Amino acid sequence: MILVLGLVCFTMLMLVLEWIRADMVALLVVVVIGLTGLIPSDRVFNGFAGNAVIAIIAIMIMGAGLDRAGVLGLTAQFVMRMARGKESRLGVVINAVTSLFSAVIPSQALAALMIPVTSRLSARTGVPISRLLLPMAFCILTATNTTLIANSPLIVLNDLIASANANLPPGAQTVPKFGLFSVTPVGLALAAAGILFFYLFTNKLLPEREDERQKVTPGRTESYFAETYGIVGETAELTVTAESPLVGMSIGEVEQLHGAPLILAIKSGNEARMAPPADQVIWVGSVLGVLGPRDEVNRFANNQLCKVSPRMRQLGELFNPTRAGISEAVIPPSSRFLKQSVGDLRLRKRYGISVLAVTRGDHVYRDDLRAVSLRTGDTLVLHSSWKALQEVSEDKDLVVVTDIPREEQRPNKIWLAVGFFLLAKGLALFTNLDLSVAMMTGAIGMLLSGVLNMDEAYKAVNWKTIFVTACLIPLGWSMDSTGTAAWLAQEVLLHLGHASPWVLQASLAILTLLFSQVMSNVGATVMMVPVAISVAVATGGNPSAYALIVAVSSSNTFLLSSGHPALMMVTGPGDYSSRDFLRAGVPLTFIVLVITMIAINLMYR
Repeated sequence: MILVLGLVCFTMLMLVLEWIRADMVALLVVVVIGLTGLIPSDRVFNGFAGNAVIAIIAIMIMGAGLDRAGVLGLTAQFVMRMARGKESRLGVVINAVTSLFSAVIPSQALAALMIPVTSRLSARTGVPISRLLLPMAFCILTATNTTLIANSPLIVLNDLIASANANLPPGAQTVPKFGLFSVTPVGLALAAAGILFFYLFTNKLLPEREDERQKVTPGRTESYFAETYGIVGETAELTVTAESPLVGMSIGEVEQLHGAPLILAIKSGNEARMAPPADQVIWVGSVLGVLGPRDEVNRFANNQLCKVSPRMRQLGELFNPTRAGISEAVIPPSSRFLKQSVGDLRLRKRYGISVLAVTRGDHVYRDDLRAVSLRTGDTLVLHSSWKALQEVSEDKDLVVVTDIPREEQRPNKIWLAVGFFLLAKGLALFTNLDLSVAMMTGAIGMLLSGVLNMDEAYKAVNWKTIFVTACLIPLGWSMDSTGTAAWLAQEVLLHLGHASPWVLQASLAILTLLFSQVMSNVGATVMMVPVAISVAVATGGNPSAYALIVAVSSSNTFLLSSGHPALMMVTGPGDYSSRDFLRAGVPLTFIVLVITMIAINLMYR
C-alpha cells in the first residue's frame, strides 16, 4: 500500500511539474509496478490490449476519416446557413454542433478539427474569435460525457469496474458494466447546460476587446497580419548582380543585415524553392523572393546592388495564392516541437516553412526568432506552400488555424466515411460486441474503402494519449489488489462517515475535479474510481452511481487553461488570459457539479 501511494504521489507530482513527459512518467510507473510485483508480471502490460485503449485508437482513426472526407467542411457550411451571420445565433450553433460531435469524437481531436472551422466562421462573419473559441472548447468538455465512445475516462471506467469486481469482499454484489448510452441522460443535461450558459452569459464573461484578433482567410491576410504582427509590405523579386556584396553570402547572413526584408524564396539557376535554409549560398543571378515595405525593399536593393522587380516574374508560380501564403498555426500539447527552439526545428530546411513571428499571450516575437523556445498554445505565423503546411500538420505537431486550401480532402468518400462510422455505432449499440471490436470495425472499413490509408491512420493516433492511458490502468488495478483503495475509503469514512450520501459524493467529485486540473483526467479517474466504489460498498450506496460521478467529474476541468488539452489549444488563437478561464470556469464548474450529482442520483435512486 505504501508503494502504491508513493507511485500515486510521484505520478501526480510529475504530471503537475512536467519535469518528465507524461507518457514517460506513465511508462515508468507501469515498469515499477512490474518490477515490484504489485500485480502479476503477465498482467502488467495488459492495459495496451484493453478494450479501452483499442477503442480509443479506433475512434481516433475514424475521426481522422471523417475529417479527410470533408465532414468538417460541410459542418462549417451548415453552421453558416443556420447562424445567418448573427453573433448570438452563431455561438449557439457552433456550440450545439460541437456538442453533437463531442459525443463521438475525442475531445482533443475535436478541438483540433473545430479550431479552423471556428476561425473560418469568425473571418466570414466578423464575429470576434475570442467570443467563439472558449465557449466551443468548454462545450466540448460538457458534452463529452454523452456516450462511452469519445471520453477516455468513461471508456476506461468499465476496465476499472472489472478490476474492482475481482477484489470486492465476499458476498458483495458485483458492479455491472456500463453500456454505450448508459450515461446519455447525464451527458445531454450537461451539454444543454453548457450551450444555455454561454448563450446567456457570453457577452458578460467574454467582453469584446479593442485589439480583437480575428483569424482570416488567405484573401484577407495582408491587412490582418500587418495589423496583428507588424508584418507589412508587398512581395518583390531581387536579382543579385555580379557587383552585389550578397554574392557568396548565406541566407542567414543576409537576414542579419540592417534593413533586410523577409526572404521567403530563392531561385538559383533552374531550381526554385520556398523558405531557403539559412546555410544556402547566394550566387550571381540568384533571384530572391522578399516581403517588406516598398521603400525599404528599394533601399536595401540599392545598397546591395540588386535589381528590383515588383512583379513576381520568375517566382510567380511559387507565390500563387492557391499554392502558398501566410498562415497561423498553434502548438498543441502533444507536439514534438515543445521546448525546442525555432532554430533547432530547422523548419525551412526540413519542410520549406518560414517562421515570421511567434505570439505568446500578448507578446509578439519577431526578432531573433531562432532562439525562441516553443510552448503549448504558442501561435506561429508561417509562410509556406499549402502542401508543405498540410504535411507538417498531419503529424499533429501544428494545428493550422487559418483557412487554407486542403489538397488531400476526399469528398467522394464522404458517404463511405459516414456509413462506416454509423455501422460502428450500430454494432456497439445493438449487439453484444465489445466497444473495441465495434469501433475497430468502422476503422478498418474506412481503411479498406480508401477513406484513409494506413500511413494516415498511424498519424491520426495520438500515441502519447494511448501510452498514458494504457500505462496508468495498471495503477488502478494495483490500488484494488493491494487494498489501497479500501484503506483510502476507510480514511474518507473516518472523517465523513456520518455525513449524508450527497456530502460523500460531492467530496469525491470535488477531489476528482481538483486532481483533473493538475493531472490527466484519465489519471484522476484511475485513482478515484476504486476509492469511490469502496466508499459506496462500505456505506451501502450504489457503486455504479459513485463510480460514474467520479468519471464524469474528471472532465469538469474549466478553471485553468492547463486543465485539459482542448483548453490549451484555444488559449493562443483566442488570446485568452487565466482571468478569462476563471471568469467563465468558476460558475460553470459549480453548475456541472450540481447537474452531475442530481442527474446521476435520479438515474440510480
